Amino acid sequence: MSMKEAYQKKLQAQLDEWNAEIDKLKAKADKVEADAQIEYYKKIEELRSMHETANRRLAKLREASDDAWDDLKSGIDSAYNSLGNALKSAVSRFK
Repeated sequence: MSMKEAYQKKLQAQLDEWNAEIDKLKAKADKVEADAQIEYYKKIEELRSMHETANRRLAKLREASDDAWDDLKSGIDSAYNSLGNALKSAVSRFK
């Protein structure tokens, strides 16, 4: 397995894990009072948007040549770090 393939698998696994966490937040939001739901849903929408951005960057990585993928890595890492931090913040905020 190449470095690119290993990196892609790691990123996909992380995206899948975060998607499950977002789904848990959504389930929790569905059970809270209407006033709190607005805040939950706004944050969930933001997280879904960040997730989609990270997913698009992963798709670009898959399409990149073995030589070019390293150039994409820093942008992808930045998107993943942003999503990870936002999700951690949301999970701790809505406990």
